[in-house]
Amino acid sequence: MRLDKFLKVSRIIKRRTVANEACDADRVLVNGKPQRASYAVKTGDILEIQLGSKPFKAEVLQINEYAKKEDAPLMYKVIE
Repeated sequence: MRLDKFLKVSRIIKRRTVANEACDADRVLVNGKPQRASYAVKTGDILEIQLGSKPFKAEVLQINEYAKKEDAPLMYKVIE
């Protein structure tokens, strides 16, 4: 699954266009490296998102094409 779509489906970022813009601005790191929105997310990847004043770090646990609101947090585990 594309990085921007994963961020939207998992509800880390509310809109896919915002996720796409964050990737273009190098605000999204995957395993310590800035990645484009087209990056294929895999389970075990570490995502670091720098939006706002507090950075967000999470590990990808599962990838689902669709997720209900209550199931979205099960797709990742917050680190720190």
